[in-house]
Amino acid sequence: MAKNKKKPDRVKPQILKGFRDYPPAEQMARQEMVSKISGVFELMGFLPLQTPSLEFASTLLGQHYNQDSLNELFGFLGPDEVDMALRYEFTVSLARYVAADPNIALPFRRYQYGNCWRVDKPGPGRYREFMQFDIDIVGTQNLLADSEIMAAMVTVFEHLGIERFVVRYSNRKILNGLIEFAGIAAERGGDVMRIVDKLEKQGREAVIQELGPGRTDKSGDKIPGLGLPGEQIASIEGFLDIAGTKGSPALDEAERLLGEIEVARAGIEELRQIDSFLNAMKINREHTEVDLTIVRGLGYYTGPVFETTLLDLPEYGSVFSGGRYDNLVGRFTGKSIPGVGSSIGPDRLLAALIELKKLKMRKSVSNVLVTVMDREHINDYLALVRELREVGIATEIFAGDTKNLTKQIKYGDKVGIPFAVIIGSDEFERSEVTVKNLDAGREKAEQTSDREEWLKAEDIQVTMPRSELISYLKKHLS
Repeated sequence: MAKNKKKPDRVKPQILKGFRDYPPAEQMARQEMVSKISGVFELMGFLPLQTPSLEFASTLLGQHYNQDSLNELFGFLGPDEVDMALRYEFTVSLARYVAADPNIALPFRRYQYGNCWRVDKPGPGRYREFMQFDIDIVGTQNLLADSEIMAAMVTVFEHLGIERFVVRYSNRKILNGLIEFAGIAAERGGDVMRIVDKLEKQGREAVIQELGPGRTDKSGDKIPGLGLPGEQIASIEGFLDIAGTKGSPALDEAERLLGEIEVARAGIEELRQIDSFLNAMKINREHTEVDLTIVRGLGYYTGPVFETTLLDLPEYGSVFSGGRYDNLVGRFTGKSIPGVGSSIGPDRLLAALIELKKLKMRKSVSNVLVTVMDREHINDYLALVRELREVGIATEIFAGDTKNLTKQIKYGDKVGIPFAVIIGSDEFERSEVTVKNLDAGREKAEQTSDREEWLKAEDIQVTMPRSELISYLKKHLS
C-alpha cells in the first residue's frame, strides 16, 4: 500500500512591511503619468539616465560611514565582502556618474525615474520602497539652468492638465543673510531655519515661541525653544513681516531689510535674474511665486530652492521640489561641480491626479475582446485578432476554458474592456460581426435595471458587415 505523500506547506500570501503591490489599474495610470512627464523633459532636452539600484555603501554615505549609518539604509555585506546598499535617492548616483566620466559634456541635463528604498518607519502613504522621478542640470552656475528646471516644473503640470498650482521659490542665501543680520551664530542657523520652515503649518506665534522660550502644543507636549534673546527674535520678526509679500515686492522688501548683508543681496539678485529668464520664456507667472520662507534641505541646497503646491489639494504638500546644490559632485572629484535639480514624488502626484480626475483609471490595456464561440473557427478568430492588432487596436482573444458567451462577456466587463466582438457560425457564413459596446452597457446599467430598456439602448450592440469592423472600432475608440 502506497504511503500518503505529505502535502507541501502552504506559503502565506503576505507582503513585507513598508512595501506594496501596484494593481494593474493603478500601474497603468502611473505609466501614463510617467510617459507624459518624460515627454515634457525630453521636449526640453533632458536625457534619460538609469543607474544601478545597488551602490557601494561609501558612495551613498561617504567614506566615513559605519555600521550604524549602514543600518539606516537597506545595506548588507555583498559578494567579495563588499559593503553595499540600495539607493535611497538618485542625486548621489548622478554625482558619482558625472565624476566618473572626465569626458562628459557639461552641462549635463538628465532625468531619471525608478524605485528607491529607505529604512523609514512605515505609515499612511509612507513606504520603504517608493518611486522617485528627478531632473537635474549638472556642471554650470548659470542661473539659466535654475530657470530651466522651474520652467520644466511648470510645463509638467500644464501637460498633466492641472490648472491650479504654484511653484514657490526662494534662495538659501537670503536665509543665510537673515542669520547674519540677526547676529545669530552660524552654527545655530540651521536650527533657526528649521523653525522658520514651520511658519505655514504652525503659524507665526508658534514660530516666535519656539525661537524663544518654547511652547506647549495642542496635545500638551512641551516643545523646547532655542532661547534666542529678544533683539534677535525681533530681527527675525522683521523678516516674517515681509514673508507674506509675494513677487517682486517681496524682493524689494528683502533688499530694504537685508541689503547690507552681502550674501543676502546676492540671493536677491539671483532671484531677480531667474524672474527675468522666466518672463523671457513666457512662463505663466500665475504659476510661480516668490516665498522667502521656503527652507528645504539644510545640509544640501546652497542657492535657489523651489517647491510646488496643488492649490486644490494643499494637504498633499509639496509634490515637486528641489534647488541648487554646488557641493555634491565635489565629494568624488575634489573639485566643485555645481548642479541644480528637482524631484517629483510620483506616488503622491498620482494620487492627486486621480483625485482631481486628471487620469482615467482603466482595468485593462485591451480595447477589444474577441470572443470565441465556435472552436472550429479558431484560426479565423486568430486571424481577426492579428488584423486588429496590425492597425493599432489593442486586442485580446478570450483564452479561457469556457465557450459560454455570457461568461466571456462578463470577463470583458469585469476587466473593463470597452468593446467585445462576437462572431458565431452564422456570422461567419454571412461575413458579419456583432460588436457589443461594454462601456456603454456599463453606463446604461447604472441608469436602469430594466433589461429590455438596456437592450434597446442606442449603440450598445450593433451587427455590421465584417468589412466595416475596423472603421467602426477606430471611430468609436477615438
